[in-house]
Amino acid sequence: MIGSGHTAVYEHYLTIKAVHQASAGLSLALFFLRGIWMLGWPGLLRARWVRIVPHVIDTALLTSAVLLAWMAQQYPFVHGWITAKVVALLIYIGLGTIALKRGPTRTVRLAAWLAAIAVFLYIGAVAFSKQVIPF
Repeated sequence: MIGSGHTAVYEHYLTIKAVHQASAGLSLALFFLRGIWMLGWPGLLRARWVRIVPHVIDTALLTSAVLLAWMAQQYPFVHGWITAKVVALLIYIGLGTIALKRGPTRTVRLAAWLAAIAVFLYIGAVAFSKQVIPF
């Protein structure tokens, strides 16, 4: 685990953690906005920046997550809370795809969008509590 005995590494860890948290916040905010657009103004989802920026943010989010896990020596399938985050992330991605692209009806897309937001919030709760069941 990263500790104050390794000051330089710890400072990098804190910076990467800040990038990870900021990326998570931006990812959720943009997903929320895209869901609103999907419901009321679906044409806005076709804007070039809307198709690119989420991938940039999510790449920063995933890259920082991998770095944090490596630096803290916390790995999926070894540590339960990290495994829970990875599994929930896969569920979130699937629901997000249904919500914004593949859902056959507006009702299905809305349900998937709301479920994806709930899963995202679960991931955040697991991250803060370091518990598989954070509630």
